[in-house]
Amino acid sequence: MKSIEDLKRIREEAKAKMSMRIESDYKYRVVVGMATCGIAAGARPVLNTLVEEVAKHKLPVSILQTGCIGMCTLEPMVEVYDKDNNKTTYCLVDSNKAKEIVVKHLIEGQVIEEYTVGQYKK
Repeated sequence: MKSIEDLKRIREEAKAKMSMRIESDYKYRVVVGMATCGIAAGARPVLNTLVEEVAKHKLPVSILQTGCIGMCTLEPMVEVYDKDNNKTTYCLVDSNKAKEIVVKHLIEGQVIEEYTVGQYKK
C-alpha cells in the first residue's frame, strides 16, 4: 500500500467480499454484544448456545461478536439481521431465549415480539 487510493481500493474490495459472503451464504446474521457489560450479564453462554443451536440445525446463519450495543441495562443483547439488513434487537437474552430465537426467528422466520427492544426496517 503506497497511497490513500490503495487503501480505499483495499477497503472497497473487503466490503464487496463481505457483502457477497453475507448475501450468498447466509440467511441471517446474528450479532451478540460481548463488551464487558454483556459478558457480565451472561452473554458468553448466550453466544455459545447460539453457536451450538445453529450448528445443530445446520442453519445458513453467521454469528458474530461485537462490542457494546449501547443499552447496558438490557444486556445480554442479540441483534438479528436479515438479507435486506432489517434488524431485530432482542434484550435480556439467556440460553433458553437464545434457543427459542433460533427456532422461532432463524428457522420459522417469526420475530418474538416480547423479547425485543424494537425492529428497524431499511
